[in-house]
Amino acid sequence: MDKSRTLNIGEVAMRAGVNASALRFYEREKLISPARTLGNQRLYPREVLRRVAFIRAAQSAGQSLAQIREALATLPFDHAPTKAQWTQLSRAWQPALDARIAELIALRDNLTQCIGCGCLSLKSCALFNPADKLAARGGGAHLLMRKSAP
Repeated sequence: MDKSRTLNIGEVAMRAGVNASALRFYEREKLISPARTLGNQRLYPREVLRRVAFIRAAQSAGQSLAQIREALATLPFDHAPTKAQWTQLSRAWQPALDARIAELIALRDNLTQCIGCGCLSLKSCALFNPADKLAARGGGAHLLMRKSAP
């Protein structure tokens, strides 16, 4: 690896705006992969900055580490992805992101309605669950999330 094209962990952390511990975590999760010097120092190619930015953006959008890892597996490790590769990846995620946005809008709307009523009327409360019937569905806020609502 060309040392003039590499960054050490502190440089990547500073440039990417993350802690070095986050970079070590991403490495353990196989999201990034540094080379090692004879002294075991991590050396990252400059392209890792794009991968870290992508990881952070994907996490902000609610993507799981498994989804992020799967997406990054489609991109090259040894050089910056092309615009076409980024476009293909973003298009693949668009339906899931659109569904997430719809869920968040429904959550916002239902919470506003619930908070507005103050749960004073069990007849109109969107969260009312007589006899805990929804327990059979497992944990979670089933009535707030459209995909699991009756």
